[in-house]
Amino acid sequence: MQRPLFLLILFFSISVNVSAAEVDPALRDALKQAFSESDSFEDRFAAEVWLTDMSGRTQRYVKDDLERIEILRTVHAEANRVELPVSLLLGVIHTESLFDRFAVSVVGAQGLMQVMPFWKKEIGRENDNLTNIQTNLRYGSTILKHYLGRSKGDLTEALARYNGSYGKTWYPEKIYHNQRRYQD
Repeated sequence: MQRPLFLLILFFSISVNVSAAEVDPALRDALKQAFSESDSFEDRFAAEVWLTDMSGRTQRYVKDDLERIEILRTVHAEANRVELPVSLLLGVIHTESLFDRFAVSVVGAQGLMQVMPFWKKEIGRENDNLTNIQTNLRYGSTILKHYLGRSKGDLTEALARYNGSYGKTWYPEKIYHNQRRYQD
């Protein structure tokens, strides 16, 4: 019975890599600037085709049609805002929460992209709700984009930083596997 406890402690120590005391000021600034709107589809037809396709791929994870469409529209907008592939963000969400916006990890990360709550205080938005679809995706996509810049474009490194497993490849490999589910 000692083995599962050891694995839980190991997972916890790997996941809690960044504390609030070690916050990157540039990332804090990026999150502060990230709260603005954007339209992401070329036209209504493109939106309908993409949303219909992705809705079918995610229906088994998000039963409520309106919630599923809201997640997909917001993911598309955020991916375009931060200039990342939509399939990448969907792969992160699939891996982190399996599209459960109320997911909470053992270390306290919340929502679709499993954002750590300390970020709210860091950017002066203590009242933000990380289970809110738009809020969570805004935080998560901004953090991932920041780590991609910090990693000089190395996506594997950026994903490992996002997860707190810097120097390891198991997490990025999971993301790449799940990203393929959402590629055109």
